[in-house]
Amino acid sequence: MPYSSTDDLPPALQVRLPLHAQEIYVAAFNNACAEYQDRIPEDQESSAHRVAWAAVKKQYRKQGENWVARDRK
Repeated sequence: MPYSSTDDLPPALQVRLPLHAQEIYVAAFNNACAEYQDRIPEDQESSAHRVAWAAVKKQYRKQGENWVARDRK
């Protein structure tokens, strides 16, 4: 279930997320999978995806179909 690298992400994520956001997604997803290993596989995976998106959204925002870095103040 965990991703070995950004190359394993679904094509839609690879196209729309910048490389750094993909790396954030993979790291957060893999950590969440380890954290939720005691859950049934479907719950583990859906929770891991939610955690990964939350991590990406902290540093990126959606603009049109793509994701761009948030302005740092």
